[in-house]
Amino acid sequence: MINFEIQSHRPLRELVYEELRNLILSGEIKPGTRMMEIELADSMGVSRTPIREAIRKLEKEGLVTIEPRKGAYVSTISMNDIVNILQIRGTLEGLAATLAATRIKEIELMKLKEASQAFDRAVEEGNTKEMISNDTLFHHIIVEASGNDLLIKMVTDLQEIVLRFRYLYYKDFKRAEKMPPEHANILRAIETGSGETARSAAEFHINSLRDMIIMDSNELFGQA
Repeated sequence: MINFEIQSHRPLRELVYEELRNLILSGEIKPGTRMMEIELADSMGVSRTPIREAIRKLEKEGLVTIEPRKGAYVSTISMNDIVNILQIRGTLEGLAATLAATRIKEIELMKLKEASQAFDRAVEEGNTKEMISNDTLFHHIIVEASGNDLLIKMVTDLQEIVLRFRYLYYKDFKRAEKMPPEHANILRAIETGSGETARSAAEFHINSLRDMIIMDSNELFGQA
């Protein structure tokens, strides 16, 4: 049972929605899982009404699929979904890195270095949760440092969707081991103010992940 009392100033339906959304994005509720209202209500200690409202909202976001006479299910993930998103991310985050190279503030650069170091430690320790957390933070700081509000919103929306995919490709530790030097290349380019090098490094980083997913699609998705 989840204790919502500490945030009792907010509507219960919002808290339930955010909790379910986070569980789906993090992969704790896996694609294809049936969203049973009674079971979810019992586990969260709420009535079925906020659960039902949350499921309808999640359907509008594409995270849940409602099938007539069958019920609600967490939307499945396909290789094409991931590849399409990563293609867009590569271009947008390349632009963000270009802008960050000339606009990043000293405090942001310090936080970027800390996130990179924390990610490296997580890889050494094999701590998947910390890898995901610090990888997400590393990219978030770069995008924020771009100073372009529209770009920040576009990339942030994509990064939230990508959270659903991270638990899939982090199962393959060989990819995680390649990421520290790729992060280091992006960081070095931004720190030295080389926008074009930062763009190339950021695009290479995202495209390498895309290529790995295509190569390992059978293992990740059970398909060729």
